[in-house]
Amino acid sequence: MADDVVLEDLPFDELRDRAFHLAERHLDIGFFTEVYSHMPGMVAIEGEGGDLGSTGGTIIESIKAFRQMFGDSPELDDTTEALLRARFATYLREHGQS
Repeated sequence: MADDVVLEDLPFDELRDRAFHLAERHLDIGFFTEVYSHMPGMVAIEGEGGDLGSTGGTIIESIKAFRQMFGDSPELDDTTEALLRARFATYLREHGQS
């Protein structure tokens, strides 16, 4: 990649795909776990109790988080998108851009 490209300026989907591709090549499960843990749906799960009533909410929130991150058009708020952009760009810089 050319040195004059600012990773954070790339379209979100392209930046995400580059970071995911690199992490997949490195078999970096920790990267995926960290990214997934920042999704709004997963953050909501952290606040739920352990009773049976919250289990349904946990499943629904997990599915929502998965769709938010991996769908064709991620539904992310500005704060989450900015956090993920920074994480993806940092990962690419630290592990060699592809």
